[in-house]
Amino acid sequence: MDWEMVIGLETHVELATRTKIFCSCTTEFGGAPNTHCCPVCTGMPGTLPVLNRKVLEYAVKTCLALNCEVTRYHKFDRKNYFYPDLPKAYQISQLYLPIGRNGKVPIRVGQEEKVIRIHELHMEEDAGKLVHDNWIDQTRADYNRCGVPLIEIVTEPDFRSADEVIAYLEKLRSTLEYLGVSDCKMQEGSLRCDVNLSVRPVGAAELGTRTEMKNLNSFKAIARAIRYEARRQQERIEMDHKPVIQETRRWDENKDASFSMRSKENAQDYRYFPEPDIPPVELDEAELERLRQALPEMAEAKRARYEREFGLPEYDAGLLTGTKALADFFEETVALGLAPKEVSNWMMDVLLRTLKEKGLEPKEMRLSPETLGAIIRMVQEGRLNRATGVKVFQAVFDEDADPVAYVKEHGLEQIRDTGLVETTVREVLTRCAAQVEEYRSGKEKVYGFLVGQCMRALKGKADPQIVNQTLREMLKNG
Repeated sequence: MDWEMVIGLETHVELATRTKIFCSCTTEFGGAPNTHCCPVCTGMPGTLPVLNRKVLEYAVKTCLALNCEVTRYHKFDRKNYFYPDLPKAYQISQLYLPIGRNGKVPIRVGQEEKVIRIHELHMEEDAGKLVHDNWIDQTRADYNRCGVPLIEIVTEPDFRSADEVIAYLEKLRSTLEYLGVSDCKMQEGSLRCDVNLSVRPVGAAELGTRTEMKNLNSFKAIARAIRYEARRQQERIEMDHKPVIQETRRWDENKDASFSMRSKENAQDYRYFPEPDIPPVELDEAELERLRQALPEMAEAKRARYEREFGLPEYDAGLLTGTKALADFFEETVALGLAPKEVSNWMMDVLLRTLKEKGLEPKEMRLSPETLGAIIRMVQEGRLNRATGVKVFQAVFDEDADPVAYVKEHGLEQIRDTGLVETTVREVLTRCAAQVEEYRSGKEKVYGFLVGQCMRALKGKADPQIVNQTLREMLKNG
């Protein structure tokens, strides 16, 4: 039997505000356990939460960027459950009147385009975290994360493959970074995802029983978890002849498998009721229009501008605008007076390859636009050939060292002394007399060998154009 997976996502995004959603505690990542919390965010009796205005602004901007209908009149609700990392035994969230509904996000997988529907977007507070100490066999609670502002983005069950999920999450991460509402650092939990997945026979209209995998925080883990869980459910139905159980599961990256945590709760299990300590919020049209006008240039508009103003190919423009950090780096380098296509070539060929080799995101690199600009300028001025320029780039990349000083210190400036080049080429031709005869007898491939020998003798510092011109003339004239 052929099976189809059906997937919906719940994506939790920590907002990049300086303070928490309902109190003035810092949202800074890390810190000693239980030093970034207060009576409000830990829910002590007699405390009152106050909504952070910046959280509301960030949530509205995200709604607008994801094409959601913004709820003008909205309020908060209490989601009641007991868990050790939630000391007040309830979470302030939004169930009945979320800030946004009915959005849509276009994605592309290969040559296929698809629209993913957003069911809702709501604001809520984060819980703390449990830290297990294997040495003393104890689990302790760190409440620093309690009250960190979140938006939760819930999709419809529109995904049919892991590739579609990753394409959506990449698009979502790019959108959030362009808006500046989150740093989207998955390794720090700023962007994490719950995957709701079921399987059904291809062509069936009825949905299967779904499971939920919680708090996946890397694209690699998400893709592997989806493929594993789909296979597990299919085997349970086909081979074990057992129904899929609706439950919450935990993904273990080391074991490459998911494990049952608890039965899946429904809304009624949380006993939602309106939050009595936070009054409803009404968003007027003037405020909504102000936030709409404050939206930055997004990736799609930037890509079109790069093609129109800079004459970049669609592929180049698409890659350079894929992340805000990369687009900012490109624009700042071009602003130094360099040709956009030349900057694009260096970034596409050298910069992106280096980032991939080092396992870095563009926003994590220390290299500055000024450093790349200096290297490109030295190549354009003929002070370096491109191959040496690439070596200089790799040498200064990690620490953003001064490329001009590095070239001077290591004696890498390109040799443009035609007399020295002629002498060296003549010595190579004398030493490689057999290869010269082969070339003159019609074996063109030998020419590349002779060029390599000349560049090697000149320690790679000669202008390739001068070397080629000199070598051609000497071979021609005997």
